[in-house]
Amino acid sequence: MRIAVPAETDANEARVAATPETVKKLVGLGADVVVQAGAGTWSGITDAEFVKAGAAIAADVAATVAGADVVLAVRRPTPASLAGVAQGAAVLAIMDPYGQHEALEGLAQAHVQAFAMELMPRITRAQVMDVLSSQANLAGYRAVLDAAAEYGRAIPMMMTAAGTVPAAKIFIMGVGVAGLQAIATARRLGGVVTATDVRPATKEQVESLGAKFLAVEDEEFKQAQTSGGYAKEMSAEYQAKQAALTAAHIAKQDIVITTALIPGRPAPKLISAAMVESMRPGSVIVDLAVERGGNCELARPGEVVVTDNHVKIVGHLNVAGRLAATASQLYAKNLFAFLETMIDKESKTLKVDGEDELVKATRLTSGGAIVHPGFAAA
Repeated sequence: MRIAVPAETDANEARVAATPETVKKLVGLGADVVVQAGAGTWSGITDAEFVKAGAAIAADVAATVAGADVVLAVRRPTPASLAGVAQGAAVLAIMDPYGQHEALEGLAQAHVQAFAMELMPRITRAQVMDVLSSQANLAGYRAVLDAAAEYGRAIPMMMTAAGTVPAAKIFIMGVGVAGLQAIATARRLGGVVTATDVRPATKEQVESLGAKFLAVEDEEFKQAQTSGGYAKEMSAEYQAKQAALTAAHIAKQDIVITTALIPGRPAPKLISAAMVESMRPGSVIVDLAVERGGNCELARPGEVVVTDNHVKIVGHLNVAGRLAATASQLYAKNLFAFLETMIDKESKTLKVDGEDELVKATRLTSGGAIVHPGFAAA
C-alpha cells in the first residue's frame, strides 16, 4: 500500500497532511509513504525528518502520487494533480464540497474515492477524526491573538501608580468550538467577555468559562439546534430581534470576534455597517467566517479593513493555518485515525467498508460517480 502526501499549492495554505509522527505510524501499518519535497516546510518539518520517520521523498507531485493507493491532503486536490494514482485510490482532504459540483465531477472522473473530512459525523467514535473541531479550536485561539495584535491597548485591567487601565470588553458571536476557545483565550488574557449563540445549550458552556451570555431567549431560540449539534438558520424575525439586542451591546465593545457558520449556507450577517459605525475608534472586529461571506457586512477576505471611524475589521484567510505547525500536528492525527479504520491489518491493504457509517457520511465519489446523497444531484 502506497500512501502519498503531496505539497499544498494554495498560496494561503501552510499546513501539511502528515507529520513524522503519523508517517511512523503508517509505516508501522505496513505502508510505503511518499512525501513531496518541501511539503512540510511551512509547518516547520524538514524532508530529513520525514525520511527519519520512514518516508521517501519525491521531487514533484507526479512522482509523489504515482501508483498511490491513498492520497492525504489538506485542501481538495485537482484531478490533474491526481494523475497516476491507483484506480479507486482513497483521497482524504478538506473537500469544501458545497456548491462545487464541477470539482466533484472531476474527482469522480479521476476514479478516486474522495473523502470529505469536514463531513465526519460528530459521534463519540469519530471525535479523534473531527477536523472541524481540531482546526476551529486553533482558529478561535488565533483570532483572539490577532485581535490583541491589532488592538492598540492592553487587554487586562492594570492598576499602576500612574492610574488604572480598564480591561478590554470582548464579545464573541457564535459559540461553537472556535467560539468557546476564543472565550477561554480572551478570559486568560484578562478581558471582560460576553458571548452569544442561537443554540440554548451554549448558555451553560459560556457561563462555565466565566463569560456572560447574551441572547433573545424565546421559543424559537429553544429549538435552534440540529440533532447533529449545529445551529439552525433562524427566521428573519428572530434575526431582527437578536440584531436589536446585540447592536447596543456591540457599541460598547472593544473587540468583537464572529465565528457563526451554517453548513452548506453563506455565513449569517451579524454585524451591519451601522453597528460598525457605532463602535469606538480603535475597536477591532475579527471575522472568522469571512471565507463564507463573512458575519460582518464590511469584512473583506484576506484584508484588514480600517473604516472611516477607525475600526479595524480583520478578515484573515485560513486562520487555523496561521498556526501551521500545531494545525498540521492535529490534522495529521485526524487523518491517520480515519485512514486506520480503512486499512486491513492482515493484508496491509486499503479496504473500504461501504456500510461503515463514517464512510457513508464522508465519501463523495466512488466508481466514477458522485455517490454522496447530499451532492449527487447538485
